Parts: sequence; C-alpha cells; structure tokens
Amino acid sequence: MDFHDIQFPAGLSFGSFGGPGRHTDIVTLANGYEERNTAWAHSRRRYDAGVGMRSLDDIAILLAFFEARRGQLYAFRWKDWADFKSSKPSNDTDVRDQTVGLGDGVTKTWPLSKSYRSGLARYTRPIKKPVLGSVQVALGGDLLQEGLHFEVDFAHGRILFDHAPTEGTEITAGFEFDVPVRFDTDEIQTSVENFQAGTVPHVPVIEVRL
Repeated sequence: MDFHDIQFPAGLSFGSFGGPGRHTDIVTLANGYEERNTAWAHSRRRYDAGVGMRSLDDIAILLAFFEARRGQLYAFRWKDWADFKSSKPSNDTDVRDQTVGLGDGVTKTWPLSKSYRSGLARYTRPIKKPVLGSVQVALGGDLLQEGLHFEVDFAHGRILFDHAPTEGTEITAGFEFDVPVRFDTDEIQTSVENFQAGTVPHVPVIEVRL
C-alpha cells in the first residue's frame, strides 16, 4: 500500500462531514422474513472535505496536498474530529481508556484497538494510525514510560514491549489516532467567488485497509 505518513491539514478537515459505513446484504424470503449478512468485519469511513474550505488560501493548501498525493495514488492520515481519541470527545485521553489485552508471558507485540459498546453488543475497531506522542500505556494500572518500557509502531498501530507482560496482567492504553484514507477522486473542481473567497463543492476521501 502506497502511504504518505502525513496528516491532511486539520484546519481544513474541521467542518467536514462523514463517518462510518457498512455493507449489508439483505435477502427477503418468500414468507416475509429476512436473512442479513455482511462480508465486512469492519466499517469503512467516508468524508467530504469540501465544506471545510473557507478562503483562497485554504484552496491553495488543498490543491498542493492533492497534487503531492497524486490524486488517488497515495493514501494519507485524516483527523476525524468526531472520533479521534480513545476517550469520549469531551474527555482527555486516559491510560485506562481501552483494554488492549491480558498478558500471556510470551507476547511482546500488541495491536491497538478501540471498543464501541451499546447494550450487550460491542464492536472492536483496529487502530492503525496512532498519533505520535499521544500513546499512554499501563500494565495492571501502573503507567509505563515510552522508550524505556515500550515502543510504539506508529505505522501499524502496535505496542512493542521490551518484556512480555506477565500472564493475566491487564494491558490498557489511551491515545489519539488518525484514519488512513485516500482521495476518492482524481480531479478537484474549484470556483473563485471573489478575490478573498472560493469554494470547492466536493472533496471526497475514503478509508483504506492497511
């Protein structure tokens, strides 16, 4: 996967709209009942950055970013302002936000994830692009120090411990993260309304699997 490890300008993504999508196959039987199934284990997010454009300078920044990515060719990081951290939007991240797993005394590498709960149902989302400097990790509630007790693989969303956590020890983490996306178009159309402002009606981006 061709990926540029750079974030789409956060000031331009603020004000965009979008979110997760699913793909569900529904078959209605002769008796009126339904059979529902999906081949997707995880949702796929789509966004539109066009509504975030505010000035000609914004458009210039967008065009430079688009050209540097060669349109759809290279993927990049995207900040989803509605869902970009391990905690609730109104809270600061905390090392107890997400349970990564339970140590087994053998495994040193653990993938980051975020859980979404509603009632008794839960969905666990893989986090592939944590934000540099944002990851906090604890073992059994004891805060660890990055660079001393663990490292973070920011390219793949993994925690790398210097020693495997002992069996039964709870591994928790708090972090911010980006969504890996690409442009979902090979062209951008702009309109200059006056010497200070312009519009970009549609700038679609779509999540990519890594």
